[in-house]
Amino acid sequence: MVAPARPSSGASAPGGGRALARAGGWLAALVPAAVVAGLVSLAGLAAGRVYSGTLLPQLIAGAAVGAVLISLALRRAPSWLVAPVSVLALVGYLLLAVRLSAASALITGPLAEVARDAARNAVPRLLTALIPIEPQPDTVLAPIVLAWLAALGGAELTARLSRPALGLLPPLFLYASALVLVGPNASLVIWQPLLFAALAAIGVAVAGPPSPRGAAATAPVRVPLALRVRTATGLGAGLVAVLVLIALVAPFVARAVVATPTDPRTYVAPPSLDILDQNPLMRVAGWAAYPKQHLFDVSLAGNVRATAAADAEVAAHDTRLRLAVLSDWDGVTWHVGGDYLTAGRVLPDPVPPPAGDGQSAPEAGEPREINQRVTIAELNGRLLPAIAAPAKVDGVRVAYDPLTGTMIRPDGLSPGVTYTVDSVNPAVDVNLLPAADVPSGEAVARYLAVGDTVPTDLTQFAEKITNGAGSPYLRAQALETFLADHYTYAPDAPSGHAYPNLRFFLLQPTRLGGQRGTSEQFAASFAALARLVGLPSRVVVGFRLPAKGGAVRASHGIAWPEVLFNGVGWVPFNPMPEPKATPEPIDEEFIPKVKPPSEPPVTVDPPQESTTASPPPRSVAVASSEAGTATGLIAGGIGGGVALLVVVVLLALFLLRAARHRALAAGDAQQRVLGAWDEVGDALTLAGVPPPDHLSARELAMYAAEVAEASPRRQHTRHPRPAVPPLDDLADMVNAVGFAGSAIGGMGAGDEAAAEAARRTAAQYAAALRARRSWWRRLLWRVDPRPLRRR
Repeated sequence: MVAPARPSSGASAPGGGRALARAGGWLAALVPAAVVAGLVSLAGLAAGRVYSGTLLPQLIAGAAVGAVLISLALRRAPSWLVAPVSVLALVGYLLLAVRLSAASALITGPLAEVARDAARNAVPRLLTALIPIEPQPDTVLAPIVLAWLAALGGAELTARLSRPALGLLPPLFLYASALVLVGPNASLVIWQPLLFAALAAIGVAVAGPPSPRGAAATAPVRVPLALRVRTATGLGAGLVAVLVLIALVAPFVARAVVATPTDPRTYVAPPSLDILDQNPLMRVAGWAAYPKQHLFDVSLAGNVRATAAADAEVAAHDTRLRLAVLSDWDGVTWHVGGDYLTAGRVLPDPVPPPAGDGQSAPEAGEPREINQRVTIAELNGRLLPAIAAPAKVDGVRVAYDPLTGTMIRPDGLSPGVTYTVDSVNPAVDVNLLPAADVPSGEAVARYLAVGDTVPTDLTQFAEKITNGAGSPYLRAQALETFLADHYTYAPDAPSGHAYPNLRFFLLQPTRLGGQRGTSEQFAASFAALARLVGLPSRVVVGFRLPAKGGAVRASHGIAWPEVLFNGVGWVPFNPMPEPKATPEPIDEEFIPKVKPPSEPPVTVDPPQESTTASPPPRSVAVASSEAGTATGLIAGGIGGGVALLVVVVLLALFLLRAARHRALAAGDAQQRVLGAWDEVGDALTLAGVPPPDHLSARELAMYAAEVAEASPRRQHTRHPRPAVPPLDDLADMVNAVGFAGSAIGGMGAGDEAAAEAARRTAAQYAAALRARRSWWRRLLWRVDPRPLRRR
């Protein structure tokens, strides 16, 4: 009987063969998967060129490695199990990424709330963020999700299905998306696409044919050593040839591409200011009326002193805190008109001012680094005060306007909000100003706009002041000196900077209330007159900087004008008079003469000469006396008739206004709520600031509160002014009537009480707004016909 043959010691056991086969299979799957992770990480490196710091490339690389490892770990599991497990791992990784990016960007708050906000605003904030983009939760969430999906798809196609060429497509699409995100906002880099091509070639080269199935999978395959060497040598030589060809051709291809890449940010509308912050110039009068109001605190660090060659006055302007820059003027109001883009902690450089057609841009002066720490007290709105030009901000999320170098906080200001700003404040080379010209052309058209109807007398007034000034800088100095020498600063002056307000301020004599104003009138008058004589100008609203920092109160609020010069940039001017200075009277030659009437004067025939020199008879004298008496009686009758007509008109207006008030207070509960809302609109119309038609109920309530806050209010011990009631509840009731239908907020039987509360709120607001008017406006409040013209 022949015994069965035993395997020799040199033969491999079946179990060992299967182990080696499995190890070879894992190695064959691991290398292409690692190539996929490397390609995805390289796409993150490309996108990180428009991000600040290295956090985004690190998070992208972590997502790529995590997705690939999960795919490899579940390679032998059913395919339907991969997606749920990978999604769960992605959620956990996203929470980790949100936590890390929030800590990096100093964003506080519960993790769940920050994550929800990031998921809700990921794409809009990413496309409207300024470059360099701050890696914070809402700007890293979308790239991480895309990187995870690309790595998972590439690894599944490569490792599970053994399709390495198809597995390169997801990383390739991700890399193309990264290039689109970067657009024209970064310089050309050659080594990244070369490395991407090299990794892709390696991934295809090392991957073998599809793994055999069934019994063939366990059959040993013997490959001769010579064939292995020739294959490896051929692949290496081919790879080197491809890399050399790419290195030689890439520069020629790069130079042949002359088109600028498309920037996706141009297709997304950035956030803009609401109506309450579009024209902060109206706040100046309110600040002047309450000089002790505590707005915020500021502390400084860094070199805030001007250089020895700089002019002291210009240096003082440069270190003021800017709140807003008002560039647009339509003859009625100055407003911001800027685009605020979501920004991170590192802010881009401000856009250089326009140089005009065929003219060079201004050269930046020697910068000064100034650090500010600001803590908000009672300053409201969304505009953030800071010294120009901010380069870095910590403590709050901001949106930034690169054209003006100003910032807003989208969530609004509230007491206790603290942030720090690093400003790189350029100095103005005053030695260039006397010979500097001003730019012209389409690029500066917005800074020369003067509205549709320009008063002729203001144009003549501006030309008279600047007559004889040979250069633009001398014209600007002439306007500055004239306003500072002949006009008076008056904290109690009413607000207003439209053409009628400026004409009253500039041309009316002091006995009639003219030639008195706040910095609002001084800055707006300078800027308007400057544009009338061809000087591009704008108005800046901000605050004087306390000598040693500390509390900034409403008395520090100020507006000042700036003029644009070629080769220098925006230069501030100070048309304000010195404290306690006595204004010089304005010469009559500066005041434009009133145009004579267009109708010819009435001619009188000369009297006939008498042939006798005898005195007139007594009857003529008596007739003359009687004629004078009759003339007096006629004049008295006419005056009495006019007075009676005025009384009748005022009485009629009073009755009509009373009838309108009764009509608004009549009807069912819903009609009375809407009538109370109309009463608020009537009060704003009587105050001279009628509400715009496009505002919603909530926006109109905010507008009404801002108007009441900006209105001057003089406190008296015997007759204190009433407080302004909030209108938020009334606005909610109006929305309930408009959208809920039969009931006010679903209260049913409580509608009558709600209607009465609405009436009381409207009456209190109207009374508070009336109390803030001048005495003659209060006197005419109930007979003003303007509410009768409202629908």
